[in-house]
Amino acid sequence: MEWSVLFFFNSILLGVGLAMDAFSVSLANGLNEPDMKKKKMCLIAGVFALFQAVMPMIGWVCVHTVLQYFQALEKFIPWIALILLAFIGGKMLIEGIRDQNELKKTKVGMTALLIQGVATSIDALSVGFTIAGYGFFMAFVCACVIAAVTYVLCMAGIQIGKKFGVRFSNRASVLGGVILIAIGIEIFVGGI
Repeated sequence: MEWSVLFFFNSILLGVGLAMDAFSVSLANGLNEPDMKKKKMCLIAGVFALFQAVMPMIGWVCVHTVLQYFQALEKFIPWIALILLAFIGGKMLIEGIRDQNELKKTKVGMTALLIQGVATSIDALSVGFTIAGYGFFMAFVCACVIAAVTYVLCMAGIQIGKKFGVRFSNRASVLGGVILIAIGIEIFVGGI
């Protein structure tokens, strides 16, 4: 493919498609922490955007170097996403049920955020196959567009989650956990 408006349009659409899981997890994070500060919102959206950009580039590198090894691991991607999101979602669900009578909110820590970033972007490794025909610079620009789209959608997801998180009070953690588990199942079912 050559540089064109179609290239950028396709990259934006690819970004929207890849960002849906990250958007949903951002929504759950906003639900779980309705008093989240702008700095943390930017950090969460930035981590998701970074992972959504890096994973396709790793896939692109794999296609151009160690394709046969990557294909052997590809069948495990849905399992990895399911396990990671079910673990984090289950933890949120248990904490939400346990703390049903308290107004205490659990905040998303850096470890949980990194696990969420990997879990929601691991399917983006496969995008390396779809952009394999691009040169390195074109693939890099595509990954940057995907990151920008992801960042914007994640910020929107957090904002929406924060609005509803205030209304849901204690049940936000339970709802966030259910959402994460559902996303993990959706990635798993879509990947097998």
